[in-house]
Amino acid sequence: MLSTFDDLRQQIQNSGKQLDLGQIQLAYEAAEKAHGGQLRVSGEPYIIHPLNVASILVGLGMDTETVVAALLHDVVEDTPVTLEEISRDFGQEVALLVDGVTKLGKIPFSSREEQQAENIRKMLLAMAQDVRVVIIKLADRLHNMRTIDCMPDQKRRDKALETMEVYAPLAHRLGIRGIKEELEDLSLRCLDGIAYEEIEETLALKKEERTAFLNRMKEKIRERVTQEHKNVYIEGRVKSVYGIYRKVYMNGRAFEEIYDIYAIRLIVDTVFDCYNILGIIHDMFRPIPNRFKDYISTPKSNMYQSLHTTVVDKEGIPFEVQIRTWDMHYTAEYGIAAHWKYKAGVSGNDKLSERLAWVRQLLEAQQESEDVEDLVRSIKTDLSPEEVFVFTPKGDVISLPAGATVIDFAYAIHTAVGNRMVGAKVDGRMVSIDYEVKTGNIVEILTSNSANHGPSRDWIKIVKTSGARNKIRAWFKKERREENIREGREELEREFKRNSITLTEEQQAEFVLDIAKRQRFTNIDDFLAAIGYGGVSLSRIIPRIKEDYLRIYRTSEEEKLDKTLIRPKKERKAQSGVIVEGLDGCLVKFARCCNPLPGDEIVGFITRGFGVSIHKRDCVNVVNSINDEEQKERWVRAEWAENVRDSVFKSTLEIFAADRSDLLADVSIAIANMRIPLHSLSAREAKDHHVVIQITLGITHLEQLNNIISTFQRISGVISVERTNQ
Repeated sequence: MLSTFDDLRQQIQNSGKQLDLGQIQLAYEAAEKAHGGQLRVSGEPYIIHPLNVASILVGLGMDTETVVAALLHDVVEDTPVTLEEISRDFGQEVALLVDGVTKLGKIPFSSREEQQAENIRKMLLAMAQDVRVVIIKLADRLHNMRTIDCMPDQKRRDKALETMEVYAPLAHRLGIRGIKEELEDLSLRCLDGIAYEEIEETLALKKEERTAFLNRMKEKIRERVTQEHKNVYIEGRVKSVYGIYRKVYMNGRAFEEIYDIYAIRLIVDTVFDCYNILGIIHDMFRPIPNRFKDYISTPKSNMYQSLHTTVVDKEGIPFEVQIRTWDMHYTAEYGIAAHWKYKAGVSGNDKLSERLAWVRQLLEAQQESEDVEDLVRSIKTDLSPEEVFVFTPKGDVISLPAGATVIDFAYAIHTAVGNRMVGAKVDGRMVSIDYEVKTGNIVEILTSNSANHGPSRDWIKIVKTSGARNKIRAWFKKERREENIREGREELEREFKRNSITLTEEQQAEFVLDIAKRQRFTNIDDFLAAIGYGGVSLSRIIPRIKEDYLRIYRTSEEEKLDKTLIRPKKERKAQSGVIVEGLDGCLVKFARCCNPLPGDEIVGFITRGFGVSIHKRDCVNVVNSINDEEQKERWVRAEWAENVRDSVFKSTLEIFAADRSDLLADVSIAIANMRIPLHSLSAREAKDHHVVIQITLGITHLEQLNNIISTFQRISGVISVERTNQ
């Protein structure tokens, strides 16, 4: 960690890069002046942050403009300095880089997720013009993660989750291995600290043994290989903590079953040498079947190239061997940044443009969806580090994220192929349309010649990639408008009913139009059609809709209720933890329609022969019946008694989350840790790879329920937690 500009100057001089130190010093002085008096959460001067971001970029071998932009990257966002001033003092190129990493801070958004999505979209748009934007952003996030311990717990978890889901996949796709692995490890430390410490302790216990083993294998390989190849560099490495975590905790494998914890890397001069040395390694050690991967002939999507094989030595210890050329090594370690570190600039570099084609594809695919948060979900799935390589019948290679189906494959070939697909053959045999393709599969897509043929709505739930999902939605948007409106209206009515949103026909038209406009539609039909073809995820926006409904329509109803309630002046006595004004010793029961809890505002309803039924004041049945002349006189005032916290009440929560393995396990563990009674737990599938979990718990008061909701909201993948009227 650097603390002064002299440290940065020394690093630049030691790097051997010809950077403009004068321009960099001017940028530092401008940033120091702009951030003067500002402190980070840790209490240190703010200038330490841009100084260390610049240091990370010098380590990557970036150019003068990138280092200057890194020093100035926060001045527009956090100080009065403008882009015009940066452009005037440091040039248009630096101003564009600074603008690309500046967040959209002055635009109102309906949710934190929407703001996150729009900031990422802005960054990717700038990145499509100049990839250095995202390299600066990755360095910025890396230093923030290195110094995250001083932040509040919830903010640390939020930042770590965003880093794991967005920035680590971006670093992977750009091929910057060092930043990717460090971001993953630092995020894991925040999200699952216990597992992180367990892995670190396990690795530390065997450190000497591991070092001795790697040195032994390196020497053994060097003795044999250098007999035929003189210029060979050999190094050993240990798998990252997060890499081990994914295999042990997420894939359920024992520590001893991970074959690539240890790895030996050989770097040679030519591709011919790579394959020659592979033969020598297989002659020296016994290769493990199905563990050989040729990423030289079939590079990964981030242009990573290397030969991977896993072998076993005479001691029975498996280890991975990676063989690559020096050019491949530079690309593997520095990714896109290798163009600056080892090459003279990037002007007119067609290969660089090819490597960034996925950015444009990601942005173009996302334009088909009205859901702004779809971009974040696209990064999570489409930029997954786990990839499969599948062949067309003609021998072309298609790269897809792990778990992709034959439908994803069809849309990856061409939109028209996906839309006309009727079936698929894998390695010459027919398979179901939800078949998940594997590396080495030869896939043939069967299509219909009918002009009216199109995809099925069910495919949206099956496909893995956002590109395929958005192309299916685009087809329905164009070809099935009336059907989409009908589907959307039915889904909206179901959600209104489920969330106890009751409105007159006139109120509903006005309310839905207001929702549509906030979602950037000009009329209700366009909004309903978007729900119908999946362009808008109603389950994601329903919490905000419910808030607006309660704010706009319930206030007037509650005022009417206050005027209606009976207020006889008699002595009040508690019955079943509730004091009913004007009625002593009456039978009290709690309404199942709203399940009131101590802490909720309540009212009582005098039933015929069954005592007083206690409801929440905002219960839909309360609102409906105060407009009924026969029933409104039967409502009475009620409040909770002081000793009510000794009782336990049932309350139901509904969790809306991204579908993933172990989600139910995480929810169950959270319940067990809180030591609260569990009456029921069920789950059902929702749209777009989401799930709804409904839980009924034993609760003593509203404050406890709110704490439970906060606990569930911290679980990875959880989008919202709602209390239901069931």
